[in-house]
Amino acid sequence: MDIRDKNILIVGLGVLGGSYAMALTEAGYKNVYAVNRSRASIDKALAAGVIKAGSTDVRDFAETADIAVIAVYPTGAEECARELGRLMKKGSLVTDVLGIKRYYSQKIAAQLPEYIDYVPAHPMAGREKRGLDFASAQVFKGANFIITPLERTSKEGAAQVERLARDMGFGNVRTLTPARHDAVIAYTSQLPHALAVALINSDEEDGQTGEFIGDSFRDLTRIAEINADLWQELFIGNRENLLQAIDCFTDQLARIREAVDKKDAQSLRGMFEKSSARRAKLIKKK
Repeated sequence: MDIRDKNILIVGLGVLGGSYAMALTEAGYKNVYAVNRSRASIDKALAAGVIKAGSTDVRDFAETADIAVIAVYPTGAEECARELGRLMKKGSLVTDVLGIKRYYSQKIAAQLPEYIDYVPAHPMAGREKRGLDFASAQVFKGANFIITPLERTSKEGAAQVERLARDMGFGNVRTLTPARHDAVIAYTSQLPHALAVALINSDEEDGQTGEFIGDSFRDLTRIAEINADLWQELFIGNRENLLQAIDCFTDQLARIREAVDKKDAQSLRGMFEKSSARRAKLIKKK
């Protein structure tokens, strides 16, 4: 059976789950279903034509699903997996969209029988807003996608999830261990969010900063408009890696502060030249 003819069940119609539904339907997947706690989101998705059918009860679709996507918050993923594990058929596949892996992947795997393949994954795309109203298939175009297989993950299952990612428009699909993923994400995703929040909150609330901001401030603080419920789970769930990233950043900021304090133009110039070269190299690799 062609993968586009399989029954795809998305559990959770938030920004990522909704974007999956939109992107898969746009890519020609014929049987995209969804389960969500709010009936209103199901009705919106049906009206938009991005799902074939939907329900607030996972039992309505889990038994016939070939592939299920767990698109709920991390702390709800284990219970979601438990329900899917009880209902899904032999040879089916479960994947997820969780932004941290080492801890939650093991929790999910423990709820799934061995006859259900499990392929943890992380789409590196999303929006600061929450809910289906802010979902978009376009957010995946050219973005990065990370697969973090476990020992139980089959090569065939990983290949299917990569196919889903490619069909949705992701440009770069990579494979990392869950531990390596969490270490990398602490620096490339969680630390920037922490910095944006700290930068915004370091200003005087009664100030008139908004009258004087430029593109650099807008770019740096875009992600400060953050989904508080989700990101507090991500920060705490990846605590050790994030603390290490924050400590490394703090050390670099302290060096800049010291150079400014001492009017050390040579040190500042050296740090600026180093950062410029390193960023150019990173962007070139992408």
